[in-house]
Amino acid sequence: GYEPSQIVVRLGQKVKLNFDRQDASSCLEQVRFPDFGIARTLPLNKVTPIEFTPQKPGRYEFTCGMNMFRGVVEVL
Repeated sequence: GYEPSQIVVRLGQKVKLNFDRQDASSCLEQVRFPDFGIARTLPLNKVTPIEFTPQKPGRYEFTCGMNMFRGVVEVL
């Protein structure tokens, strides 16, 4: 899964999350942030940065490509 699975960020500030995929499971080949229109492939044993700037406060879920693993970005 994702570690940490809950991330707190500030409204209006650019967010950069670095995903370092260490699990060879095909489920974790992709990460999706549907509320931000982001879907990225995560190569094994490589860091992949994901950047976005949240414009509204709230809780935004991110998932693996198969929707089995989840995390949350909380915007304050």
